[in-house]
Amino acid sequence: MTYFSTRGGVSALTFSEAVMMGLAEDGGLLLPRTIPRLDAATVYSWREKSYAGLAFEVMSRFIDDIPASDLRALVNESYAAFDQAEVIPLVHYGNLHILELFHGPTLAFKDIALQFLGNLFAYLLKKSGDRMNILGATSGDTGSAAIYAVRGKAGINIFILHPYQRVSPVQEKQMTAVLDENVHNIAIRGSFDDGQAIVKGIFADLEFKKAHHLAAINSINWARVLAQVVYYIWSCLHVWAHENLNSIDFAVPTGNFGDIFAGFIAKRMLPEGMIRRLVLATNTNDILARFVEKGDYSLGEVVQTSSPSMDIQSASNFERYLYYLTDSDPKRTGDLMKEFAEKGRLDLSGYLDQIKRDFATEAIGEKTVKATIAEFYKEHKYILDPHTAVGVAAALRQQKPGVAMVCLATAHPAKFAAVVEEAIGLPPPVPESLAGILQRESRCEVMDADAGLVKAFIKSHDL
Repeated sequence: MTYFSTRGGVSALTFSEAVMMGLAEDGGLLLPRTIPRLDAATVYSWREKSYAGLAFEVMSRFIDDIPASDLRALVNESYAAFDQAEVIPLVHYGNLHILELFHGPTLAFKDIALQFLGNLFAYLLKKSGDRMNILGATSGDTGSAAIYAVRGKAGINIFILHPYQRVSPVQEKQMTAVLDENVHNIAIRGSFDDGQAIVKGIFADLEFKKAHHLAAINSINWARVLAQVVYYIWSCLHVWAHENLNSIDFAVPTGNFGDIFAGFIAKRMLPEGMIRRLVLATNTNDILARFVEKGDYSLGEVVQTSSPSMDIQSASNFERYLYYLTDSDPKRTGDLMKEFAEKGRLDLSGYLDQIKRDFATEAIGEKTVKATIAEFYKEHKYILDPHTAVGVAAALRQQKPGVAMVCLATAHPAKFAAVVEEAIGLPPPVPESLAGILQRESRCEVMDADAGLVKAFIKSHDL
């Protein structure tokens, strides 16, 4: 399997080369040359596998430059860090299946991919004898998951940008209270989109990138997307075991388009019709909902909400889908991304028929988020975090008779205790890992949203 850029300037990379490159050197995003198709017999034969066993089967379809025994060991190590034997339990409430993706070290779905990517980076560096400075931006959960994945690992520094005072107090402490010498937190005065633009701009400086051995841990890194594909296939296998339905919809709360793009890949891998629809659920920051509804992909002002990980306007992974939407045309993809960078908007209404075949959508406002948390708790005694509530509200609007609906639960409610308590009248249970976290010592640099300042900081802390 080889990898190439959505803009056509990079091709014939191995999986390991694609992982280490992160953002393609032509500014595009990396994709596999083909998406492997699975027949029904193969998929059904995986029903009794553990999560790690299934992850090996799926990932090995995309990875042919790492020995099978080594890949299996990497996968097993990555999912041993979760507090549930099944890694991602699928629980059932009313007519909904809720996929709990928050049982990793930082209690968010980002752990699913980043535990694997952190171990993969360490494995590749050990083979090469090289060093690495990881650079990423976070809207809340990616940062802590990335930090926990590489903290204390030899040969790795990590620099994480987050928007100053725009993440939850728990999310902030999960990052800044990690005091390992190789962990560097930077709070920028601005939005997540500002941080993401800085990261992409620094990666586009190829001289700086090479001089400081930069690596990407955001979902611009293909390995992140690949690891997330697994849980869609896992969900299908477990829904089939629970009810006699072969067609499944997924409701996916998303702001950066990575999580739902993994579902798009899974849908293309599985036999026709196994995944019927992907319901793209956004909060008030509705650029992706407008795209699906009207073909309008245009920037707006980032609004702070109770689901801060989705407070995004420019979605990092959108370009990957745009490549497929334009019939795999790298020139057209590059031209459109250049137009978006210059104008802040794209009119994609000419593609609406295809977009609506791939996705349905709902934009969920703040009042509905809190009402959904309250009503779901009242009916089922189950506590949703605000991001998951966005997905559940969208699922309830889009659910169809005779089709199973899986909602992705992306974070533990204790990470957003104030919002939850306001909605249901009592705080959520606090996992042991979060006990006393707000009182822990922390370390963080606060600076303006300026790429030059960030580059200077990286240079002064390089290994």
